[in-house]
Amino acid sequence: MAVGAIFNNMNSYDIIIIGAGSVGTPLAMFLAEKKKKVLIVDSESSAGQGQNKAAIGGIRATHSDISKIKISLESIKIFSNWKKKTGIDIGWMKNGYCFPVYNESDERMLKEMLKVQQSHGLNIKWIDKKEVVKLAPGINEKNLRGGTFSPDDGSASPLLALNAFYEYALKSGAEFNFNENVVSILKDKSIVKGVLTDKGKYFAPIVVNAAGAYAGEISKTVDIDIPVRPDCHEAGITEPVQTGIKPMIVDIMPGLKSKNYYFYSNSENQIIFCLTPSPTIWGGDRDSTSRFLPEISKRMIQLIPKLSNIKVRRVWRGLYPMTPDGFPIVDFPKQLKGYVLAAGMCGQGFMLGPGLGLTLSNIITGNAAAASRKRIKGFELNRKFEGQEKLK
Repeated sequence: MAVGAIFNNMNSYDIIIIGAGSVGTPLAMFLAEKKKKVLIVDSESSAGQGQNKAAIGGIRATHSDISKIKISLESIKIFSNWKKKTGIDIGWMKNGYCFPVYNESDERMLKEMLKVQQSHGLNIKWIDKKEVVKLAPGINEKNLRGGTFSPDDGSASPLLALNAFYEYALKSGAEFNFNENVVSILKDKSIVKGVLTDKGKYFAPIVVNAAGAYAGEISKTVDIDIPVRPDCHEAGITEPVQTGIKPMIVDIMPGLKSKNYYFYSNSENQIIFCLTPSPTIWGGDRDSTSRFLPEISKRMIQLIPKLSNIKVRRVWRGLYPMTPDGFPIVDFPKQLKGYVLAAGMCGQGFMLGPGLGLTLSNIITGNAAAASRKRIKGFELNRKFEGQEKLK
């Protein structure tokens, strides 16, 4: 055999995944479990070092979109059964999500969504003021009308979970190339051939773009524009404290400088919190700002006054790879055979990742592909991007 043939065989794979993050790593795990030869290329030094490590760990199927509900329900199965399946603790807590309501329009909107959510298998209900107070002791009761509660939603550690998926992907035979930048996707006319990186060429008939905030730049190398661009969100964590608050609390009322915010107590009783800024802050800046803590502190103390004396240990900033309508782009563009998009998770990659990884692995390998394609129909690239996710 010629030396060139040996080299090409060593650099040939069934599937190449760009990005070892919230979507790419579980996808690699499921594909490797199905005995596919998988290569994952990532510019960072290890798995989950992009936006995954900035996630706060919330996992919910409480969405306004059918595809997101179905994918997230699959994710919850994976997260909630992980310790039983593997013996590895990833910090999963079935603490639920609660959306308290203080005005008539929010109540109407959430009750309308309940019909869709319940019809697609989500365990969620409207609860009265008294039940909200029981779930969130100390919550401001003035004008409180009730809220929704989804008890099967929960949370897990992004770092522990991604590392667990990474380890299982390795055990199943997946290969990871870290500290390596993808320069372009290789193609021959309308067929994918592999990827070119700053260290070499790798060949595969299928290339998955799961590059998070940078997916749009990579897709441009094959002349396929995807409307994904990052915006900046900040989060923080407090000292351990006993609050008696069990679920993730999501306050959807707009504030002076924010659209909404949310927080919960993790397995170590630390409150983790995040805020959606208004106006949107576009770009890739990861530096924390002086605006974040005053805004979210004011809002959290107004909602639950007893939180006023808790110390904040640290804050950080991550990127949300956004699409115009707030829904992911997961598709197989017809103009380039073998190219797979798994982009624009809109800050929900951690909760969508395992379910999406399982779904895509089934489509790629032909295992229940028709049902899996139906599950992601709402994420097609060639949509109008006119609607809006109501619970971003």
